[in-house]
Amino acid sequence: MKPHPDKDRMDALMPAIREFQALALRHGINDIFQDNGGKLLQVILTLGLTVLPGREGNDARDELGLEYELKSVNLDLTKNFSTHHHLNPVILAKYRQVDWVFALYRGIELIAVYRMKPWQLEPWFAKQESKWHSDGGRDINNPKIPVGYVLEHGQLLAGCDPEIRFRASKMVPVMPVLDPFRADND
Repeated sequence: MKPHPDKDRMDALMPAIREFQALALRHGINDIFQDNGGKLLQVILTLGLTVLPGREGNDARDELGLEYELKSVNLDLTKNFSTHHHLNPVILAKYRQVDWVFALYRGIELIAVYRMKPWQLEPWFAKQESKWHSDGGRDINNPKIPVGYVLEHGQLLAGCDPEIRFRASKMVPVMPVLDPFRADND
């Protein structure tokens, strides 16, 4: 076998790729080519977040100590965010505790970043929890969150509206009403 003619071009790009990887390592990302490492770096630097170590638990933390679940999607490939390969009530309970950050890409270009509060995702959480129970307690394999739902109900943090067409969701989040005069245990 002989090398492809583009190998010389790839070799010429390697110093910049190594520099990108070194930057990622400084931010706790071991491999820019695994688990969306390069995209994760882009999002955390854009939002000023810190990567949380390990593959279990939440993905990032802000300067106030608040933790976030991060998701990304390449709009050239799909219009849904992947979630968890074994979704169940334990994972849903964890998901209900933190804000979510959704990064929308076209290829490797970051187009927009949205944030959603747990209450905004509660209709989706409730739907998945109901499905889990109706399926006899079997974990759900990677249910998707539609990009359209995020665009409808999320807060744009960075970038611009990706201007994609989507069908309006039937899920409607209900903002909780807090009564400052009511005791916490009521």
